[in-house]
Amino acid sequence: MDLKRIFIKDACPTKIGGQAILEGIMMRGTDRTATVVRLPDQSLHIKTEKLPPARGVSNIPILRGIAAFISSLVMGTKILMYSADVLESYDGPGALEAEEEDRLTQFLERKFGKDTAWNIMIYASVFFAVLFTVGIFIVLPTALVHLCSNTVKSEVLLNLMEGVLRIIMFVLYIVLIRRMSDIRRVFQFHGAEHKCIHCFENGLELTPENCQQFYTLHPRCGTSFLMFVMVISLVLFSLLGWPNLFWRIASRLLLIPLVAGLSYELLHWAGRSDHFIVKILSLPGIYLQKLTTCEPEDEHLEVAIAAMKAVMVPSDTPDFIGKCDLDGNLIPGTEITKEEIQLQKEKRKAERKKEG
Repeated sequence: MDLKRIFIKDACPTKIGGQAILEGIMMRGTDRTATVVRLPDQSLHIKTEKLPPARGVSNIPILRGIAAFISSLVMGTKILMYSADVLESYDGPGALEAEEEDRLTQFLERKFGKDTAWNIMIYASVFFAVLFTVGIFIVLPTALVHLCSNTVKSEVLLNLMEGVLRIIMFVLYIVLIRRMSDIRRVFQFHGAEHKCIHCFENGLELTPENCQQFYTLHPRCGTSFLMFVMVISLVLFSLLGWPNLFWRIASRLLLIPLVAGLSYELLHWAGRSDHFIVKILSLPGIYLQKLTTCEPEDEHLEVAIAAMKAVMVPSDTPDFIGKCDLDGNLIPGTEITKEEIQLQKEKRKAERKKEG
């Protein structure tokens, strides 16, 4: 692995970032997002959406990281659910067919209306995702190491064991889900996103051929953010000693926002600098990206390029939903609304139910 091809000296860092989703990519620009999904017929579905105005904490260190962390959780969940809806409306892979989910959705829509029901499902998804993450990667490691506290008397060693166990569990989790074909395809889109951003930051024309010459590894990646969280939490939690199990779990939960804020600042610095200290600090996250990215094919890069170009437009460009060309431009006559996507989704479900 050549670090010079990751921390590229003459590159011009951009604020554009992305997220791999089901069969596609969401790119986030300075004033809008563009979500591009490859449909079963190989055409590209696109949705662009203006970003809300920046909040007052956007320039305050640590606090901006906490706000960005919360925002990314909500937006990431929303985009994932949207990509699943799009694929289901076209009867593609990733369709949600659970009857229980249908009944819950129908109940919420009857009770609160479609828009409110959608928001409830998003925030509920975020809540349960956070609950799962906290339970598995925060509570469980400290509870397991607690079993060793009678034989290991060193507080420093106990905290070190907890931190190392947390990192090992996280890496094993990534290794296991990577074996799933659907997740591996998402990781290919993740790799395509990084290659596309590298290509843009190096001033090359955005083509699959140009993108393919770059690594799938990037210093300003959410995977590196997660690794920073693991390492910073190891150091920070070690300063708290080894109180009883209840206070140990409570302290870790209370410090999550601070850990997220510090990790954001470190990632922000890593994305703008090629200093050797930054390289050293970034190495764990870079190596973890070897697990969370896979080498993309041209079809994945075409999606990344379309999404990238769709956010690099004048600020007065209106939002749209429909099908797009490889330059992220809306194809005339393909416009569609969110409501029509939902109707298509329900029609597909009804057809499958009738056939079954």
